[in-house]
Amino acid sequence: MLLQRIFAFIPAVVALLPYFAFAQQGGGGLPDKIVPCNGLDCKCEHLIQLAQNLINGGIFLSVFLAALLFAYAGWLYLSNEAIGQKDKAKKLFGNVAIGLIVIMVAWLVVDTLMSSLLKDNVVWNNICTNLGL
Repeated sequence: MLLQRIFAFIPAVVALLPYFAFAQQGGGGLPDKIVPCNGLDCKCEHLIQLAQNLINGGIFLSVFLAALLFAYAGWLYLSNEAIGQKDKAKKLFGNVAIGLIVIMVAWLVVDTLMSSLLKDNVVWNNICTNLGL
C-alpha cells in the first residue's frame, strides 16, 4: 500500500521539477505574488492585477491538472484489459476534455465581452487608467 502511494507520488514530483528550475523570469505560468500590493496602499490597478493573477493561476493549474488526468486516463486505458476500466478511462478522457474546453471558452467569452464593451478597444487590464481612477 505504501509502495503504491510512493509510486503514485513520484510522477507528480518529476512533472513539477521543471517548474522549480525557473527557466524563465517569474517561474513559469504562475505570478511571483498573487496580491500585488502591500497593506493599505492598494489602488484600482492593483485590484485589476489581482484578478488577472487569479485568472492566470487558475488557467495554469487547470491545464496542468488536465495534462495529469489525461496521462492517468491513458494509463488506465492501456494497462487494463477489463472492459469496465476502459469505459472508465474513456469517460475520464471525455470529462477532462469538456472541463478544459469550458474553462477556455469561459475565459474567451469574458475577454471578448470586456474588450467589446469598453470604448476604443481598451484592454480591460488598463481600465483604471482609462477611467481616471
